[in-house]
Amino acid sequence: MTPQGAATPQPAVRTARLPGGLVLPYAEQGPPSAPTVVLVHAVADSWRSFEPLMAELPGDLHVLAPSQRGHGGASCPPEGYRPADFAADLAAFLDLLGIGRAVLVGASSSGFTVRRFAADHPDRIRGLVFLGSPALLSDKPGAAELWESVSRFTDPLDPAVVRGLVESLLSRPLPQDFVDLMVGESLRAPARVWRDTFRGLLDETGPDGLDGITAPALVVWGDRDGILPLADQERLAAALPRAELLVHEGSGHVVYWEDPARTAADLAAFVAACGEAS
Repeated sequence: MTPQGAATPQPAVRTARLPGGLVLPYAEQGPPSAPTVVLVHAVADSWRSFEPLMAELPGDLHVLAPSQRGHGGASCPPEGYRPADFAADLAAFLDLLGIGRAVLVGASSSGFTVRRFAADHPDRIRGLVFLGSPALLSDKPGAAELWESVSRFTDPLDPAVVRGLVESLLSRPLPQDFVDLMVGESLRAPARVWRDTFRGLLDETGPDGLDGITAPALVVWGDRDGILPLADQERLAAALPRAELLVHEGSGHVVYWEDPARTAADLAAFVAACGEAS
């Protein structure tokens, strides 16, 4: 997505200290005066899961990617790992940075956090993007199997088990150094964060009650997704009054890893369609 001959934008890594003392590392890229896009990572990931996507995004977007509590070197309090807790942190993070409205991007499980934030703060949403994000997780057979594994996690985490979980998300080979990076980031989350976060995801209900969100939305799904069927994504799109479902042929669950260039192009076009920043 970066114009030919132009330098690839490089994110600056910063630290946000929220009221109450919670510290969140975050990456920032692009001019603050530009439309703001906030990338919210999935369970056990960190802001670094968006490195391939951020490298493809145009330099005229203001991109923020925080690592959430318990993940990627952020503060790790003893509780507060449900989507509502992460959504409250996100609101505090945006307040701290003076961001009034933004396009929020929920990757996989973080779609629940983005939905909760949007339902609580509809006036702060310029647009919503869901990348392989479930309408409901508790009805997926694979989720029950994953919970059986995660519920038994203890510290230190078994690197082989975590690698197996990361690689199970992929439908095509990725650069080994990036896969290693994602395994390493997942190992940074303590066992209790894995357990509490995943338990909170399973307790979330379906996408009912989103009809008050009038901002445009984009639901992106890879047709090789081994976790989410098309019907699930159709349900999510139908629950949002102004949603479009976009299918990435040949990609699996983590479309922003497997085809970051196309995902970046789709995201940039969506942000442009949402209009100029106010």
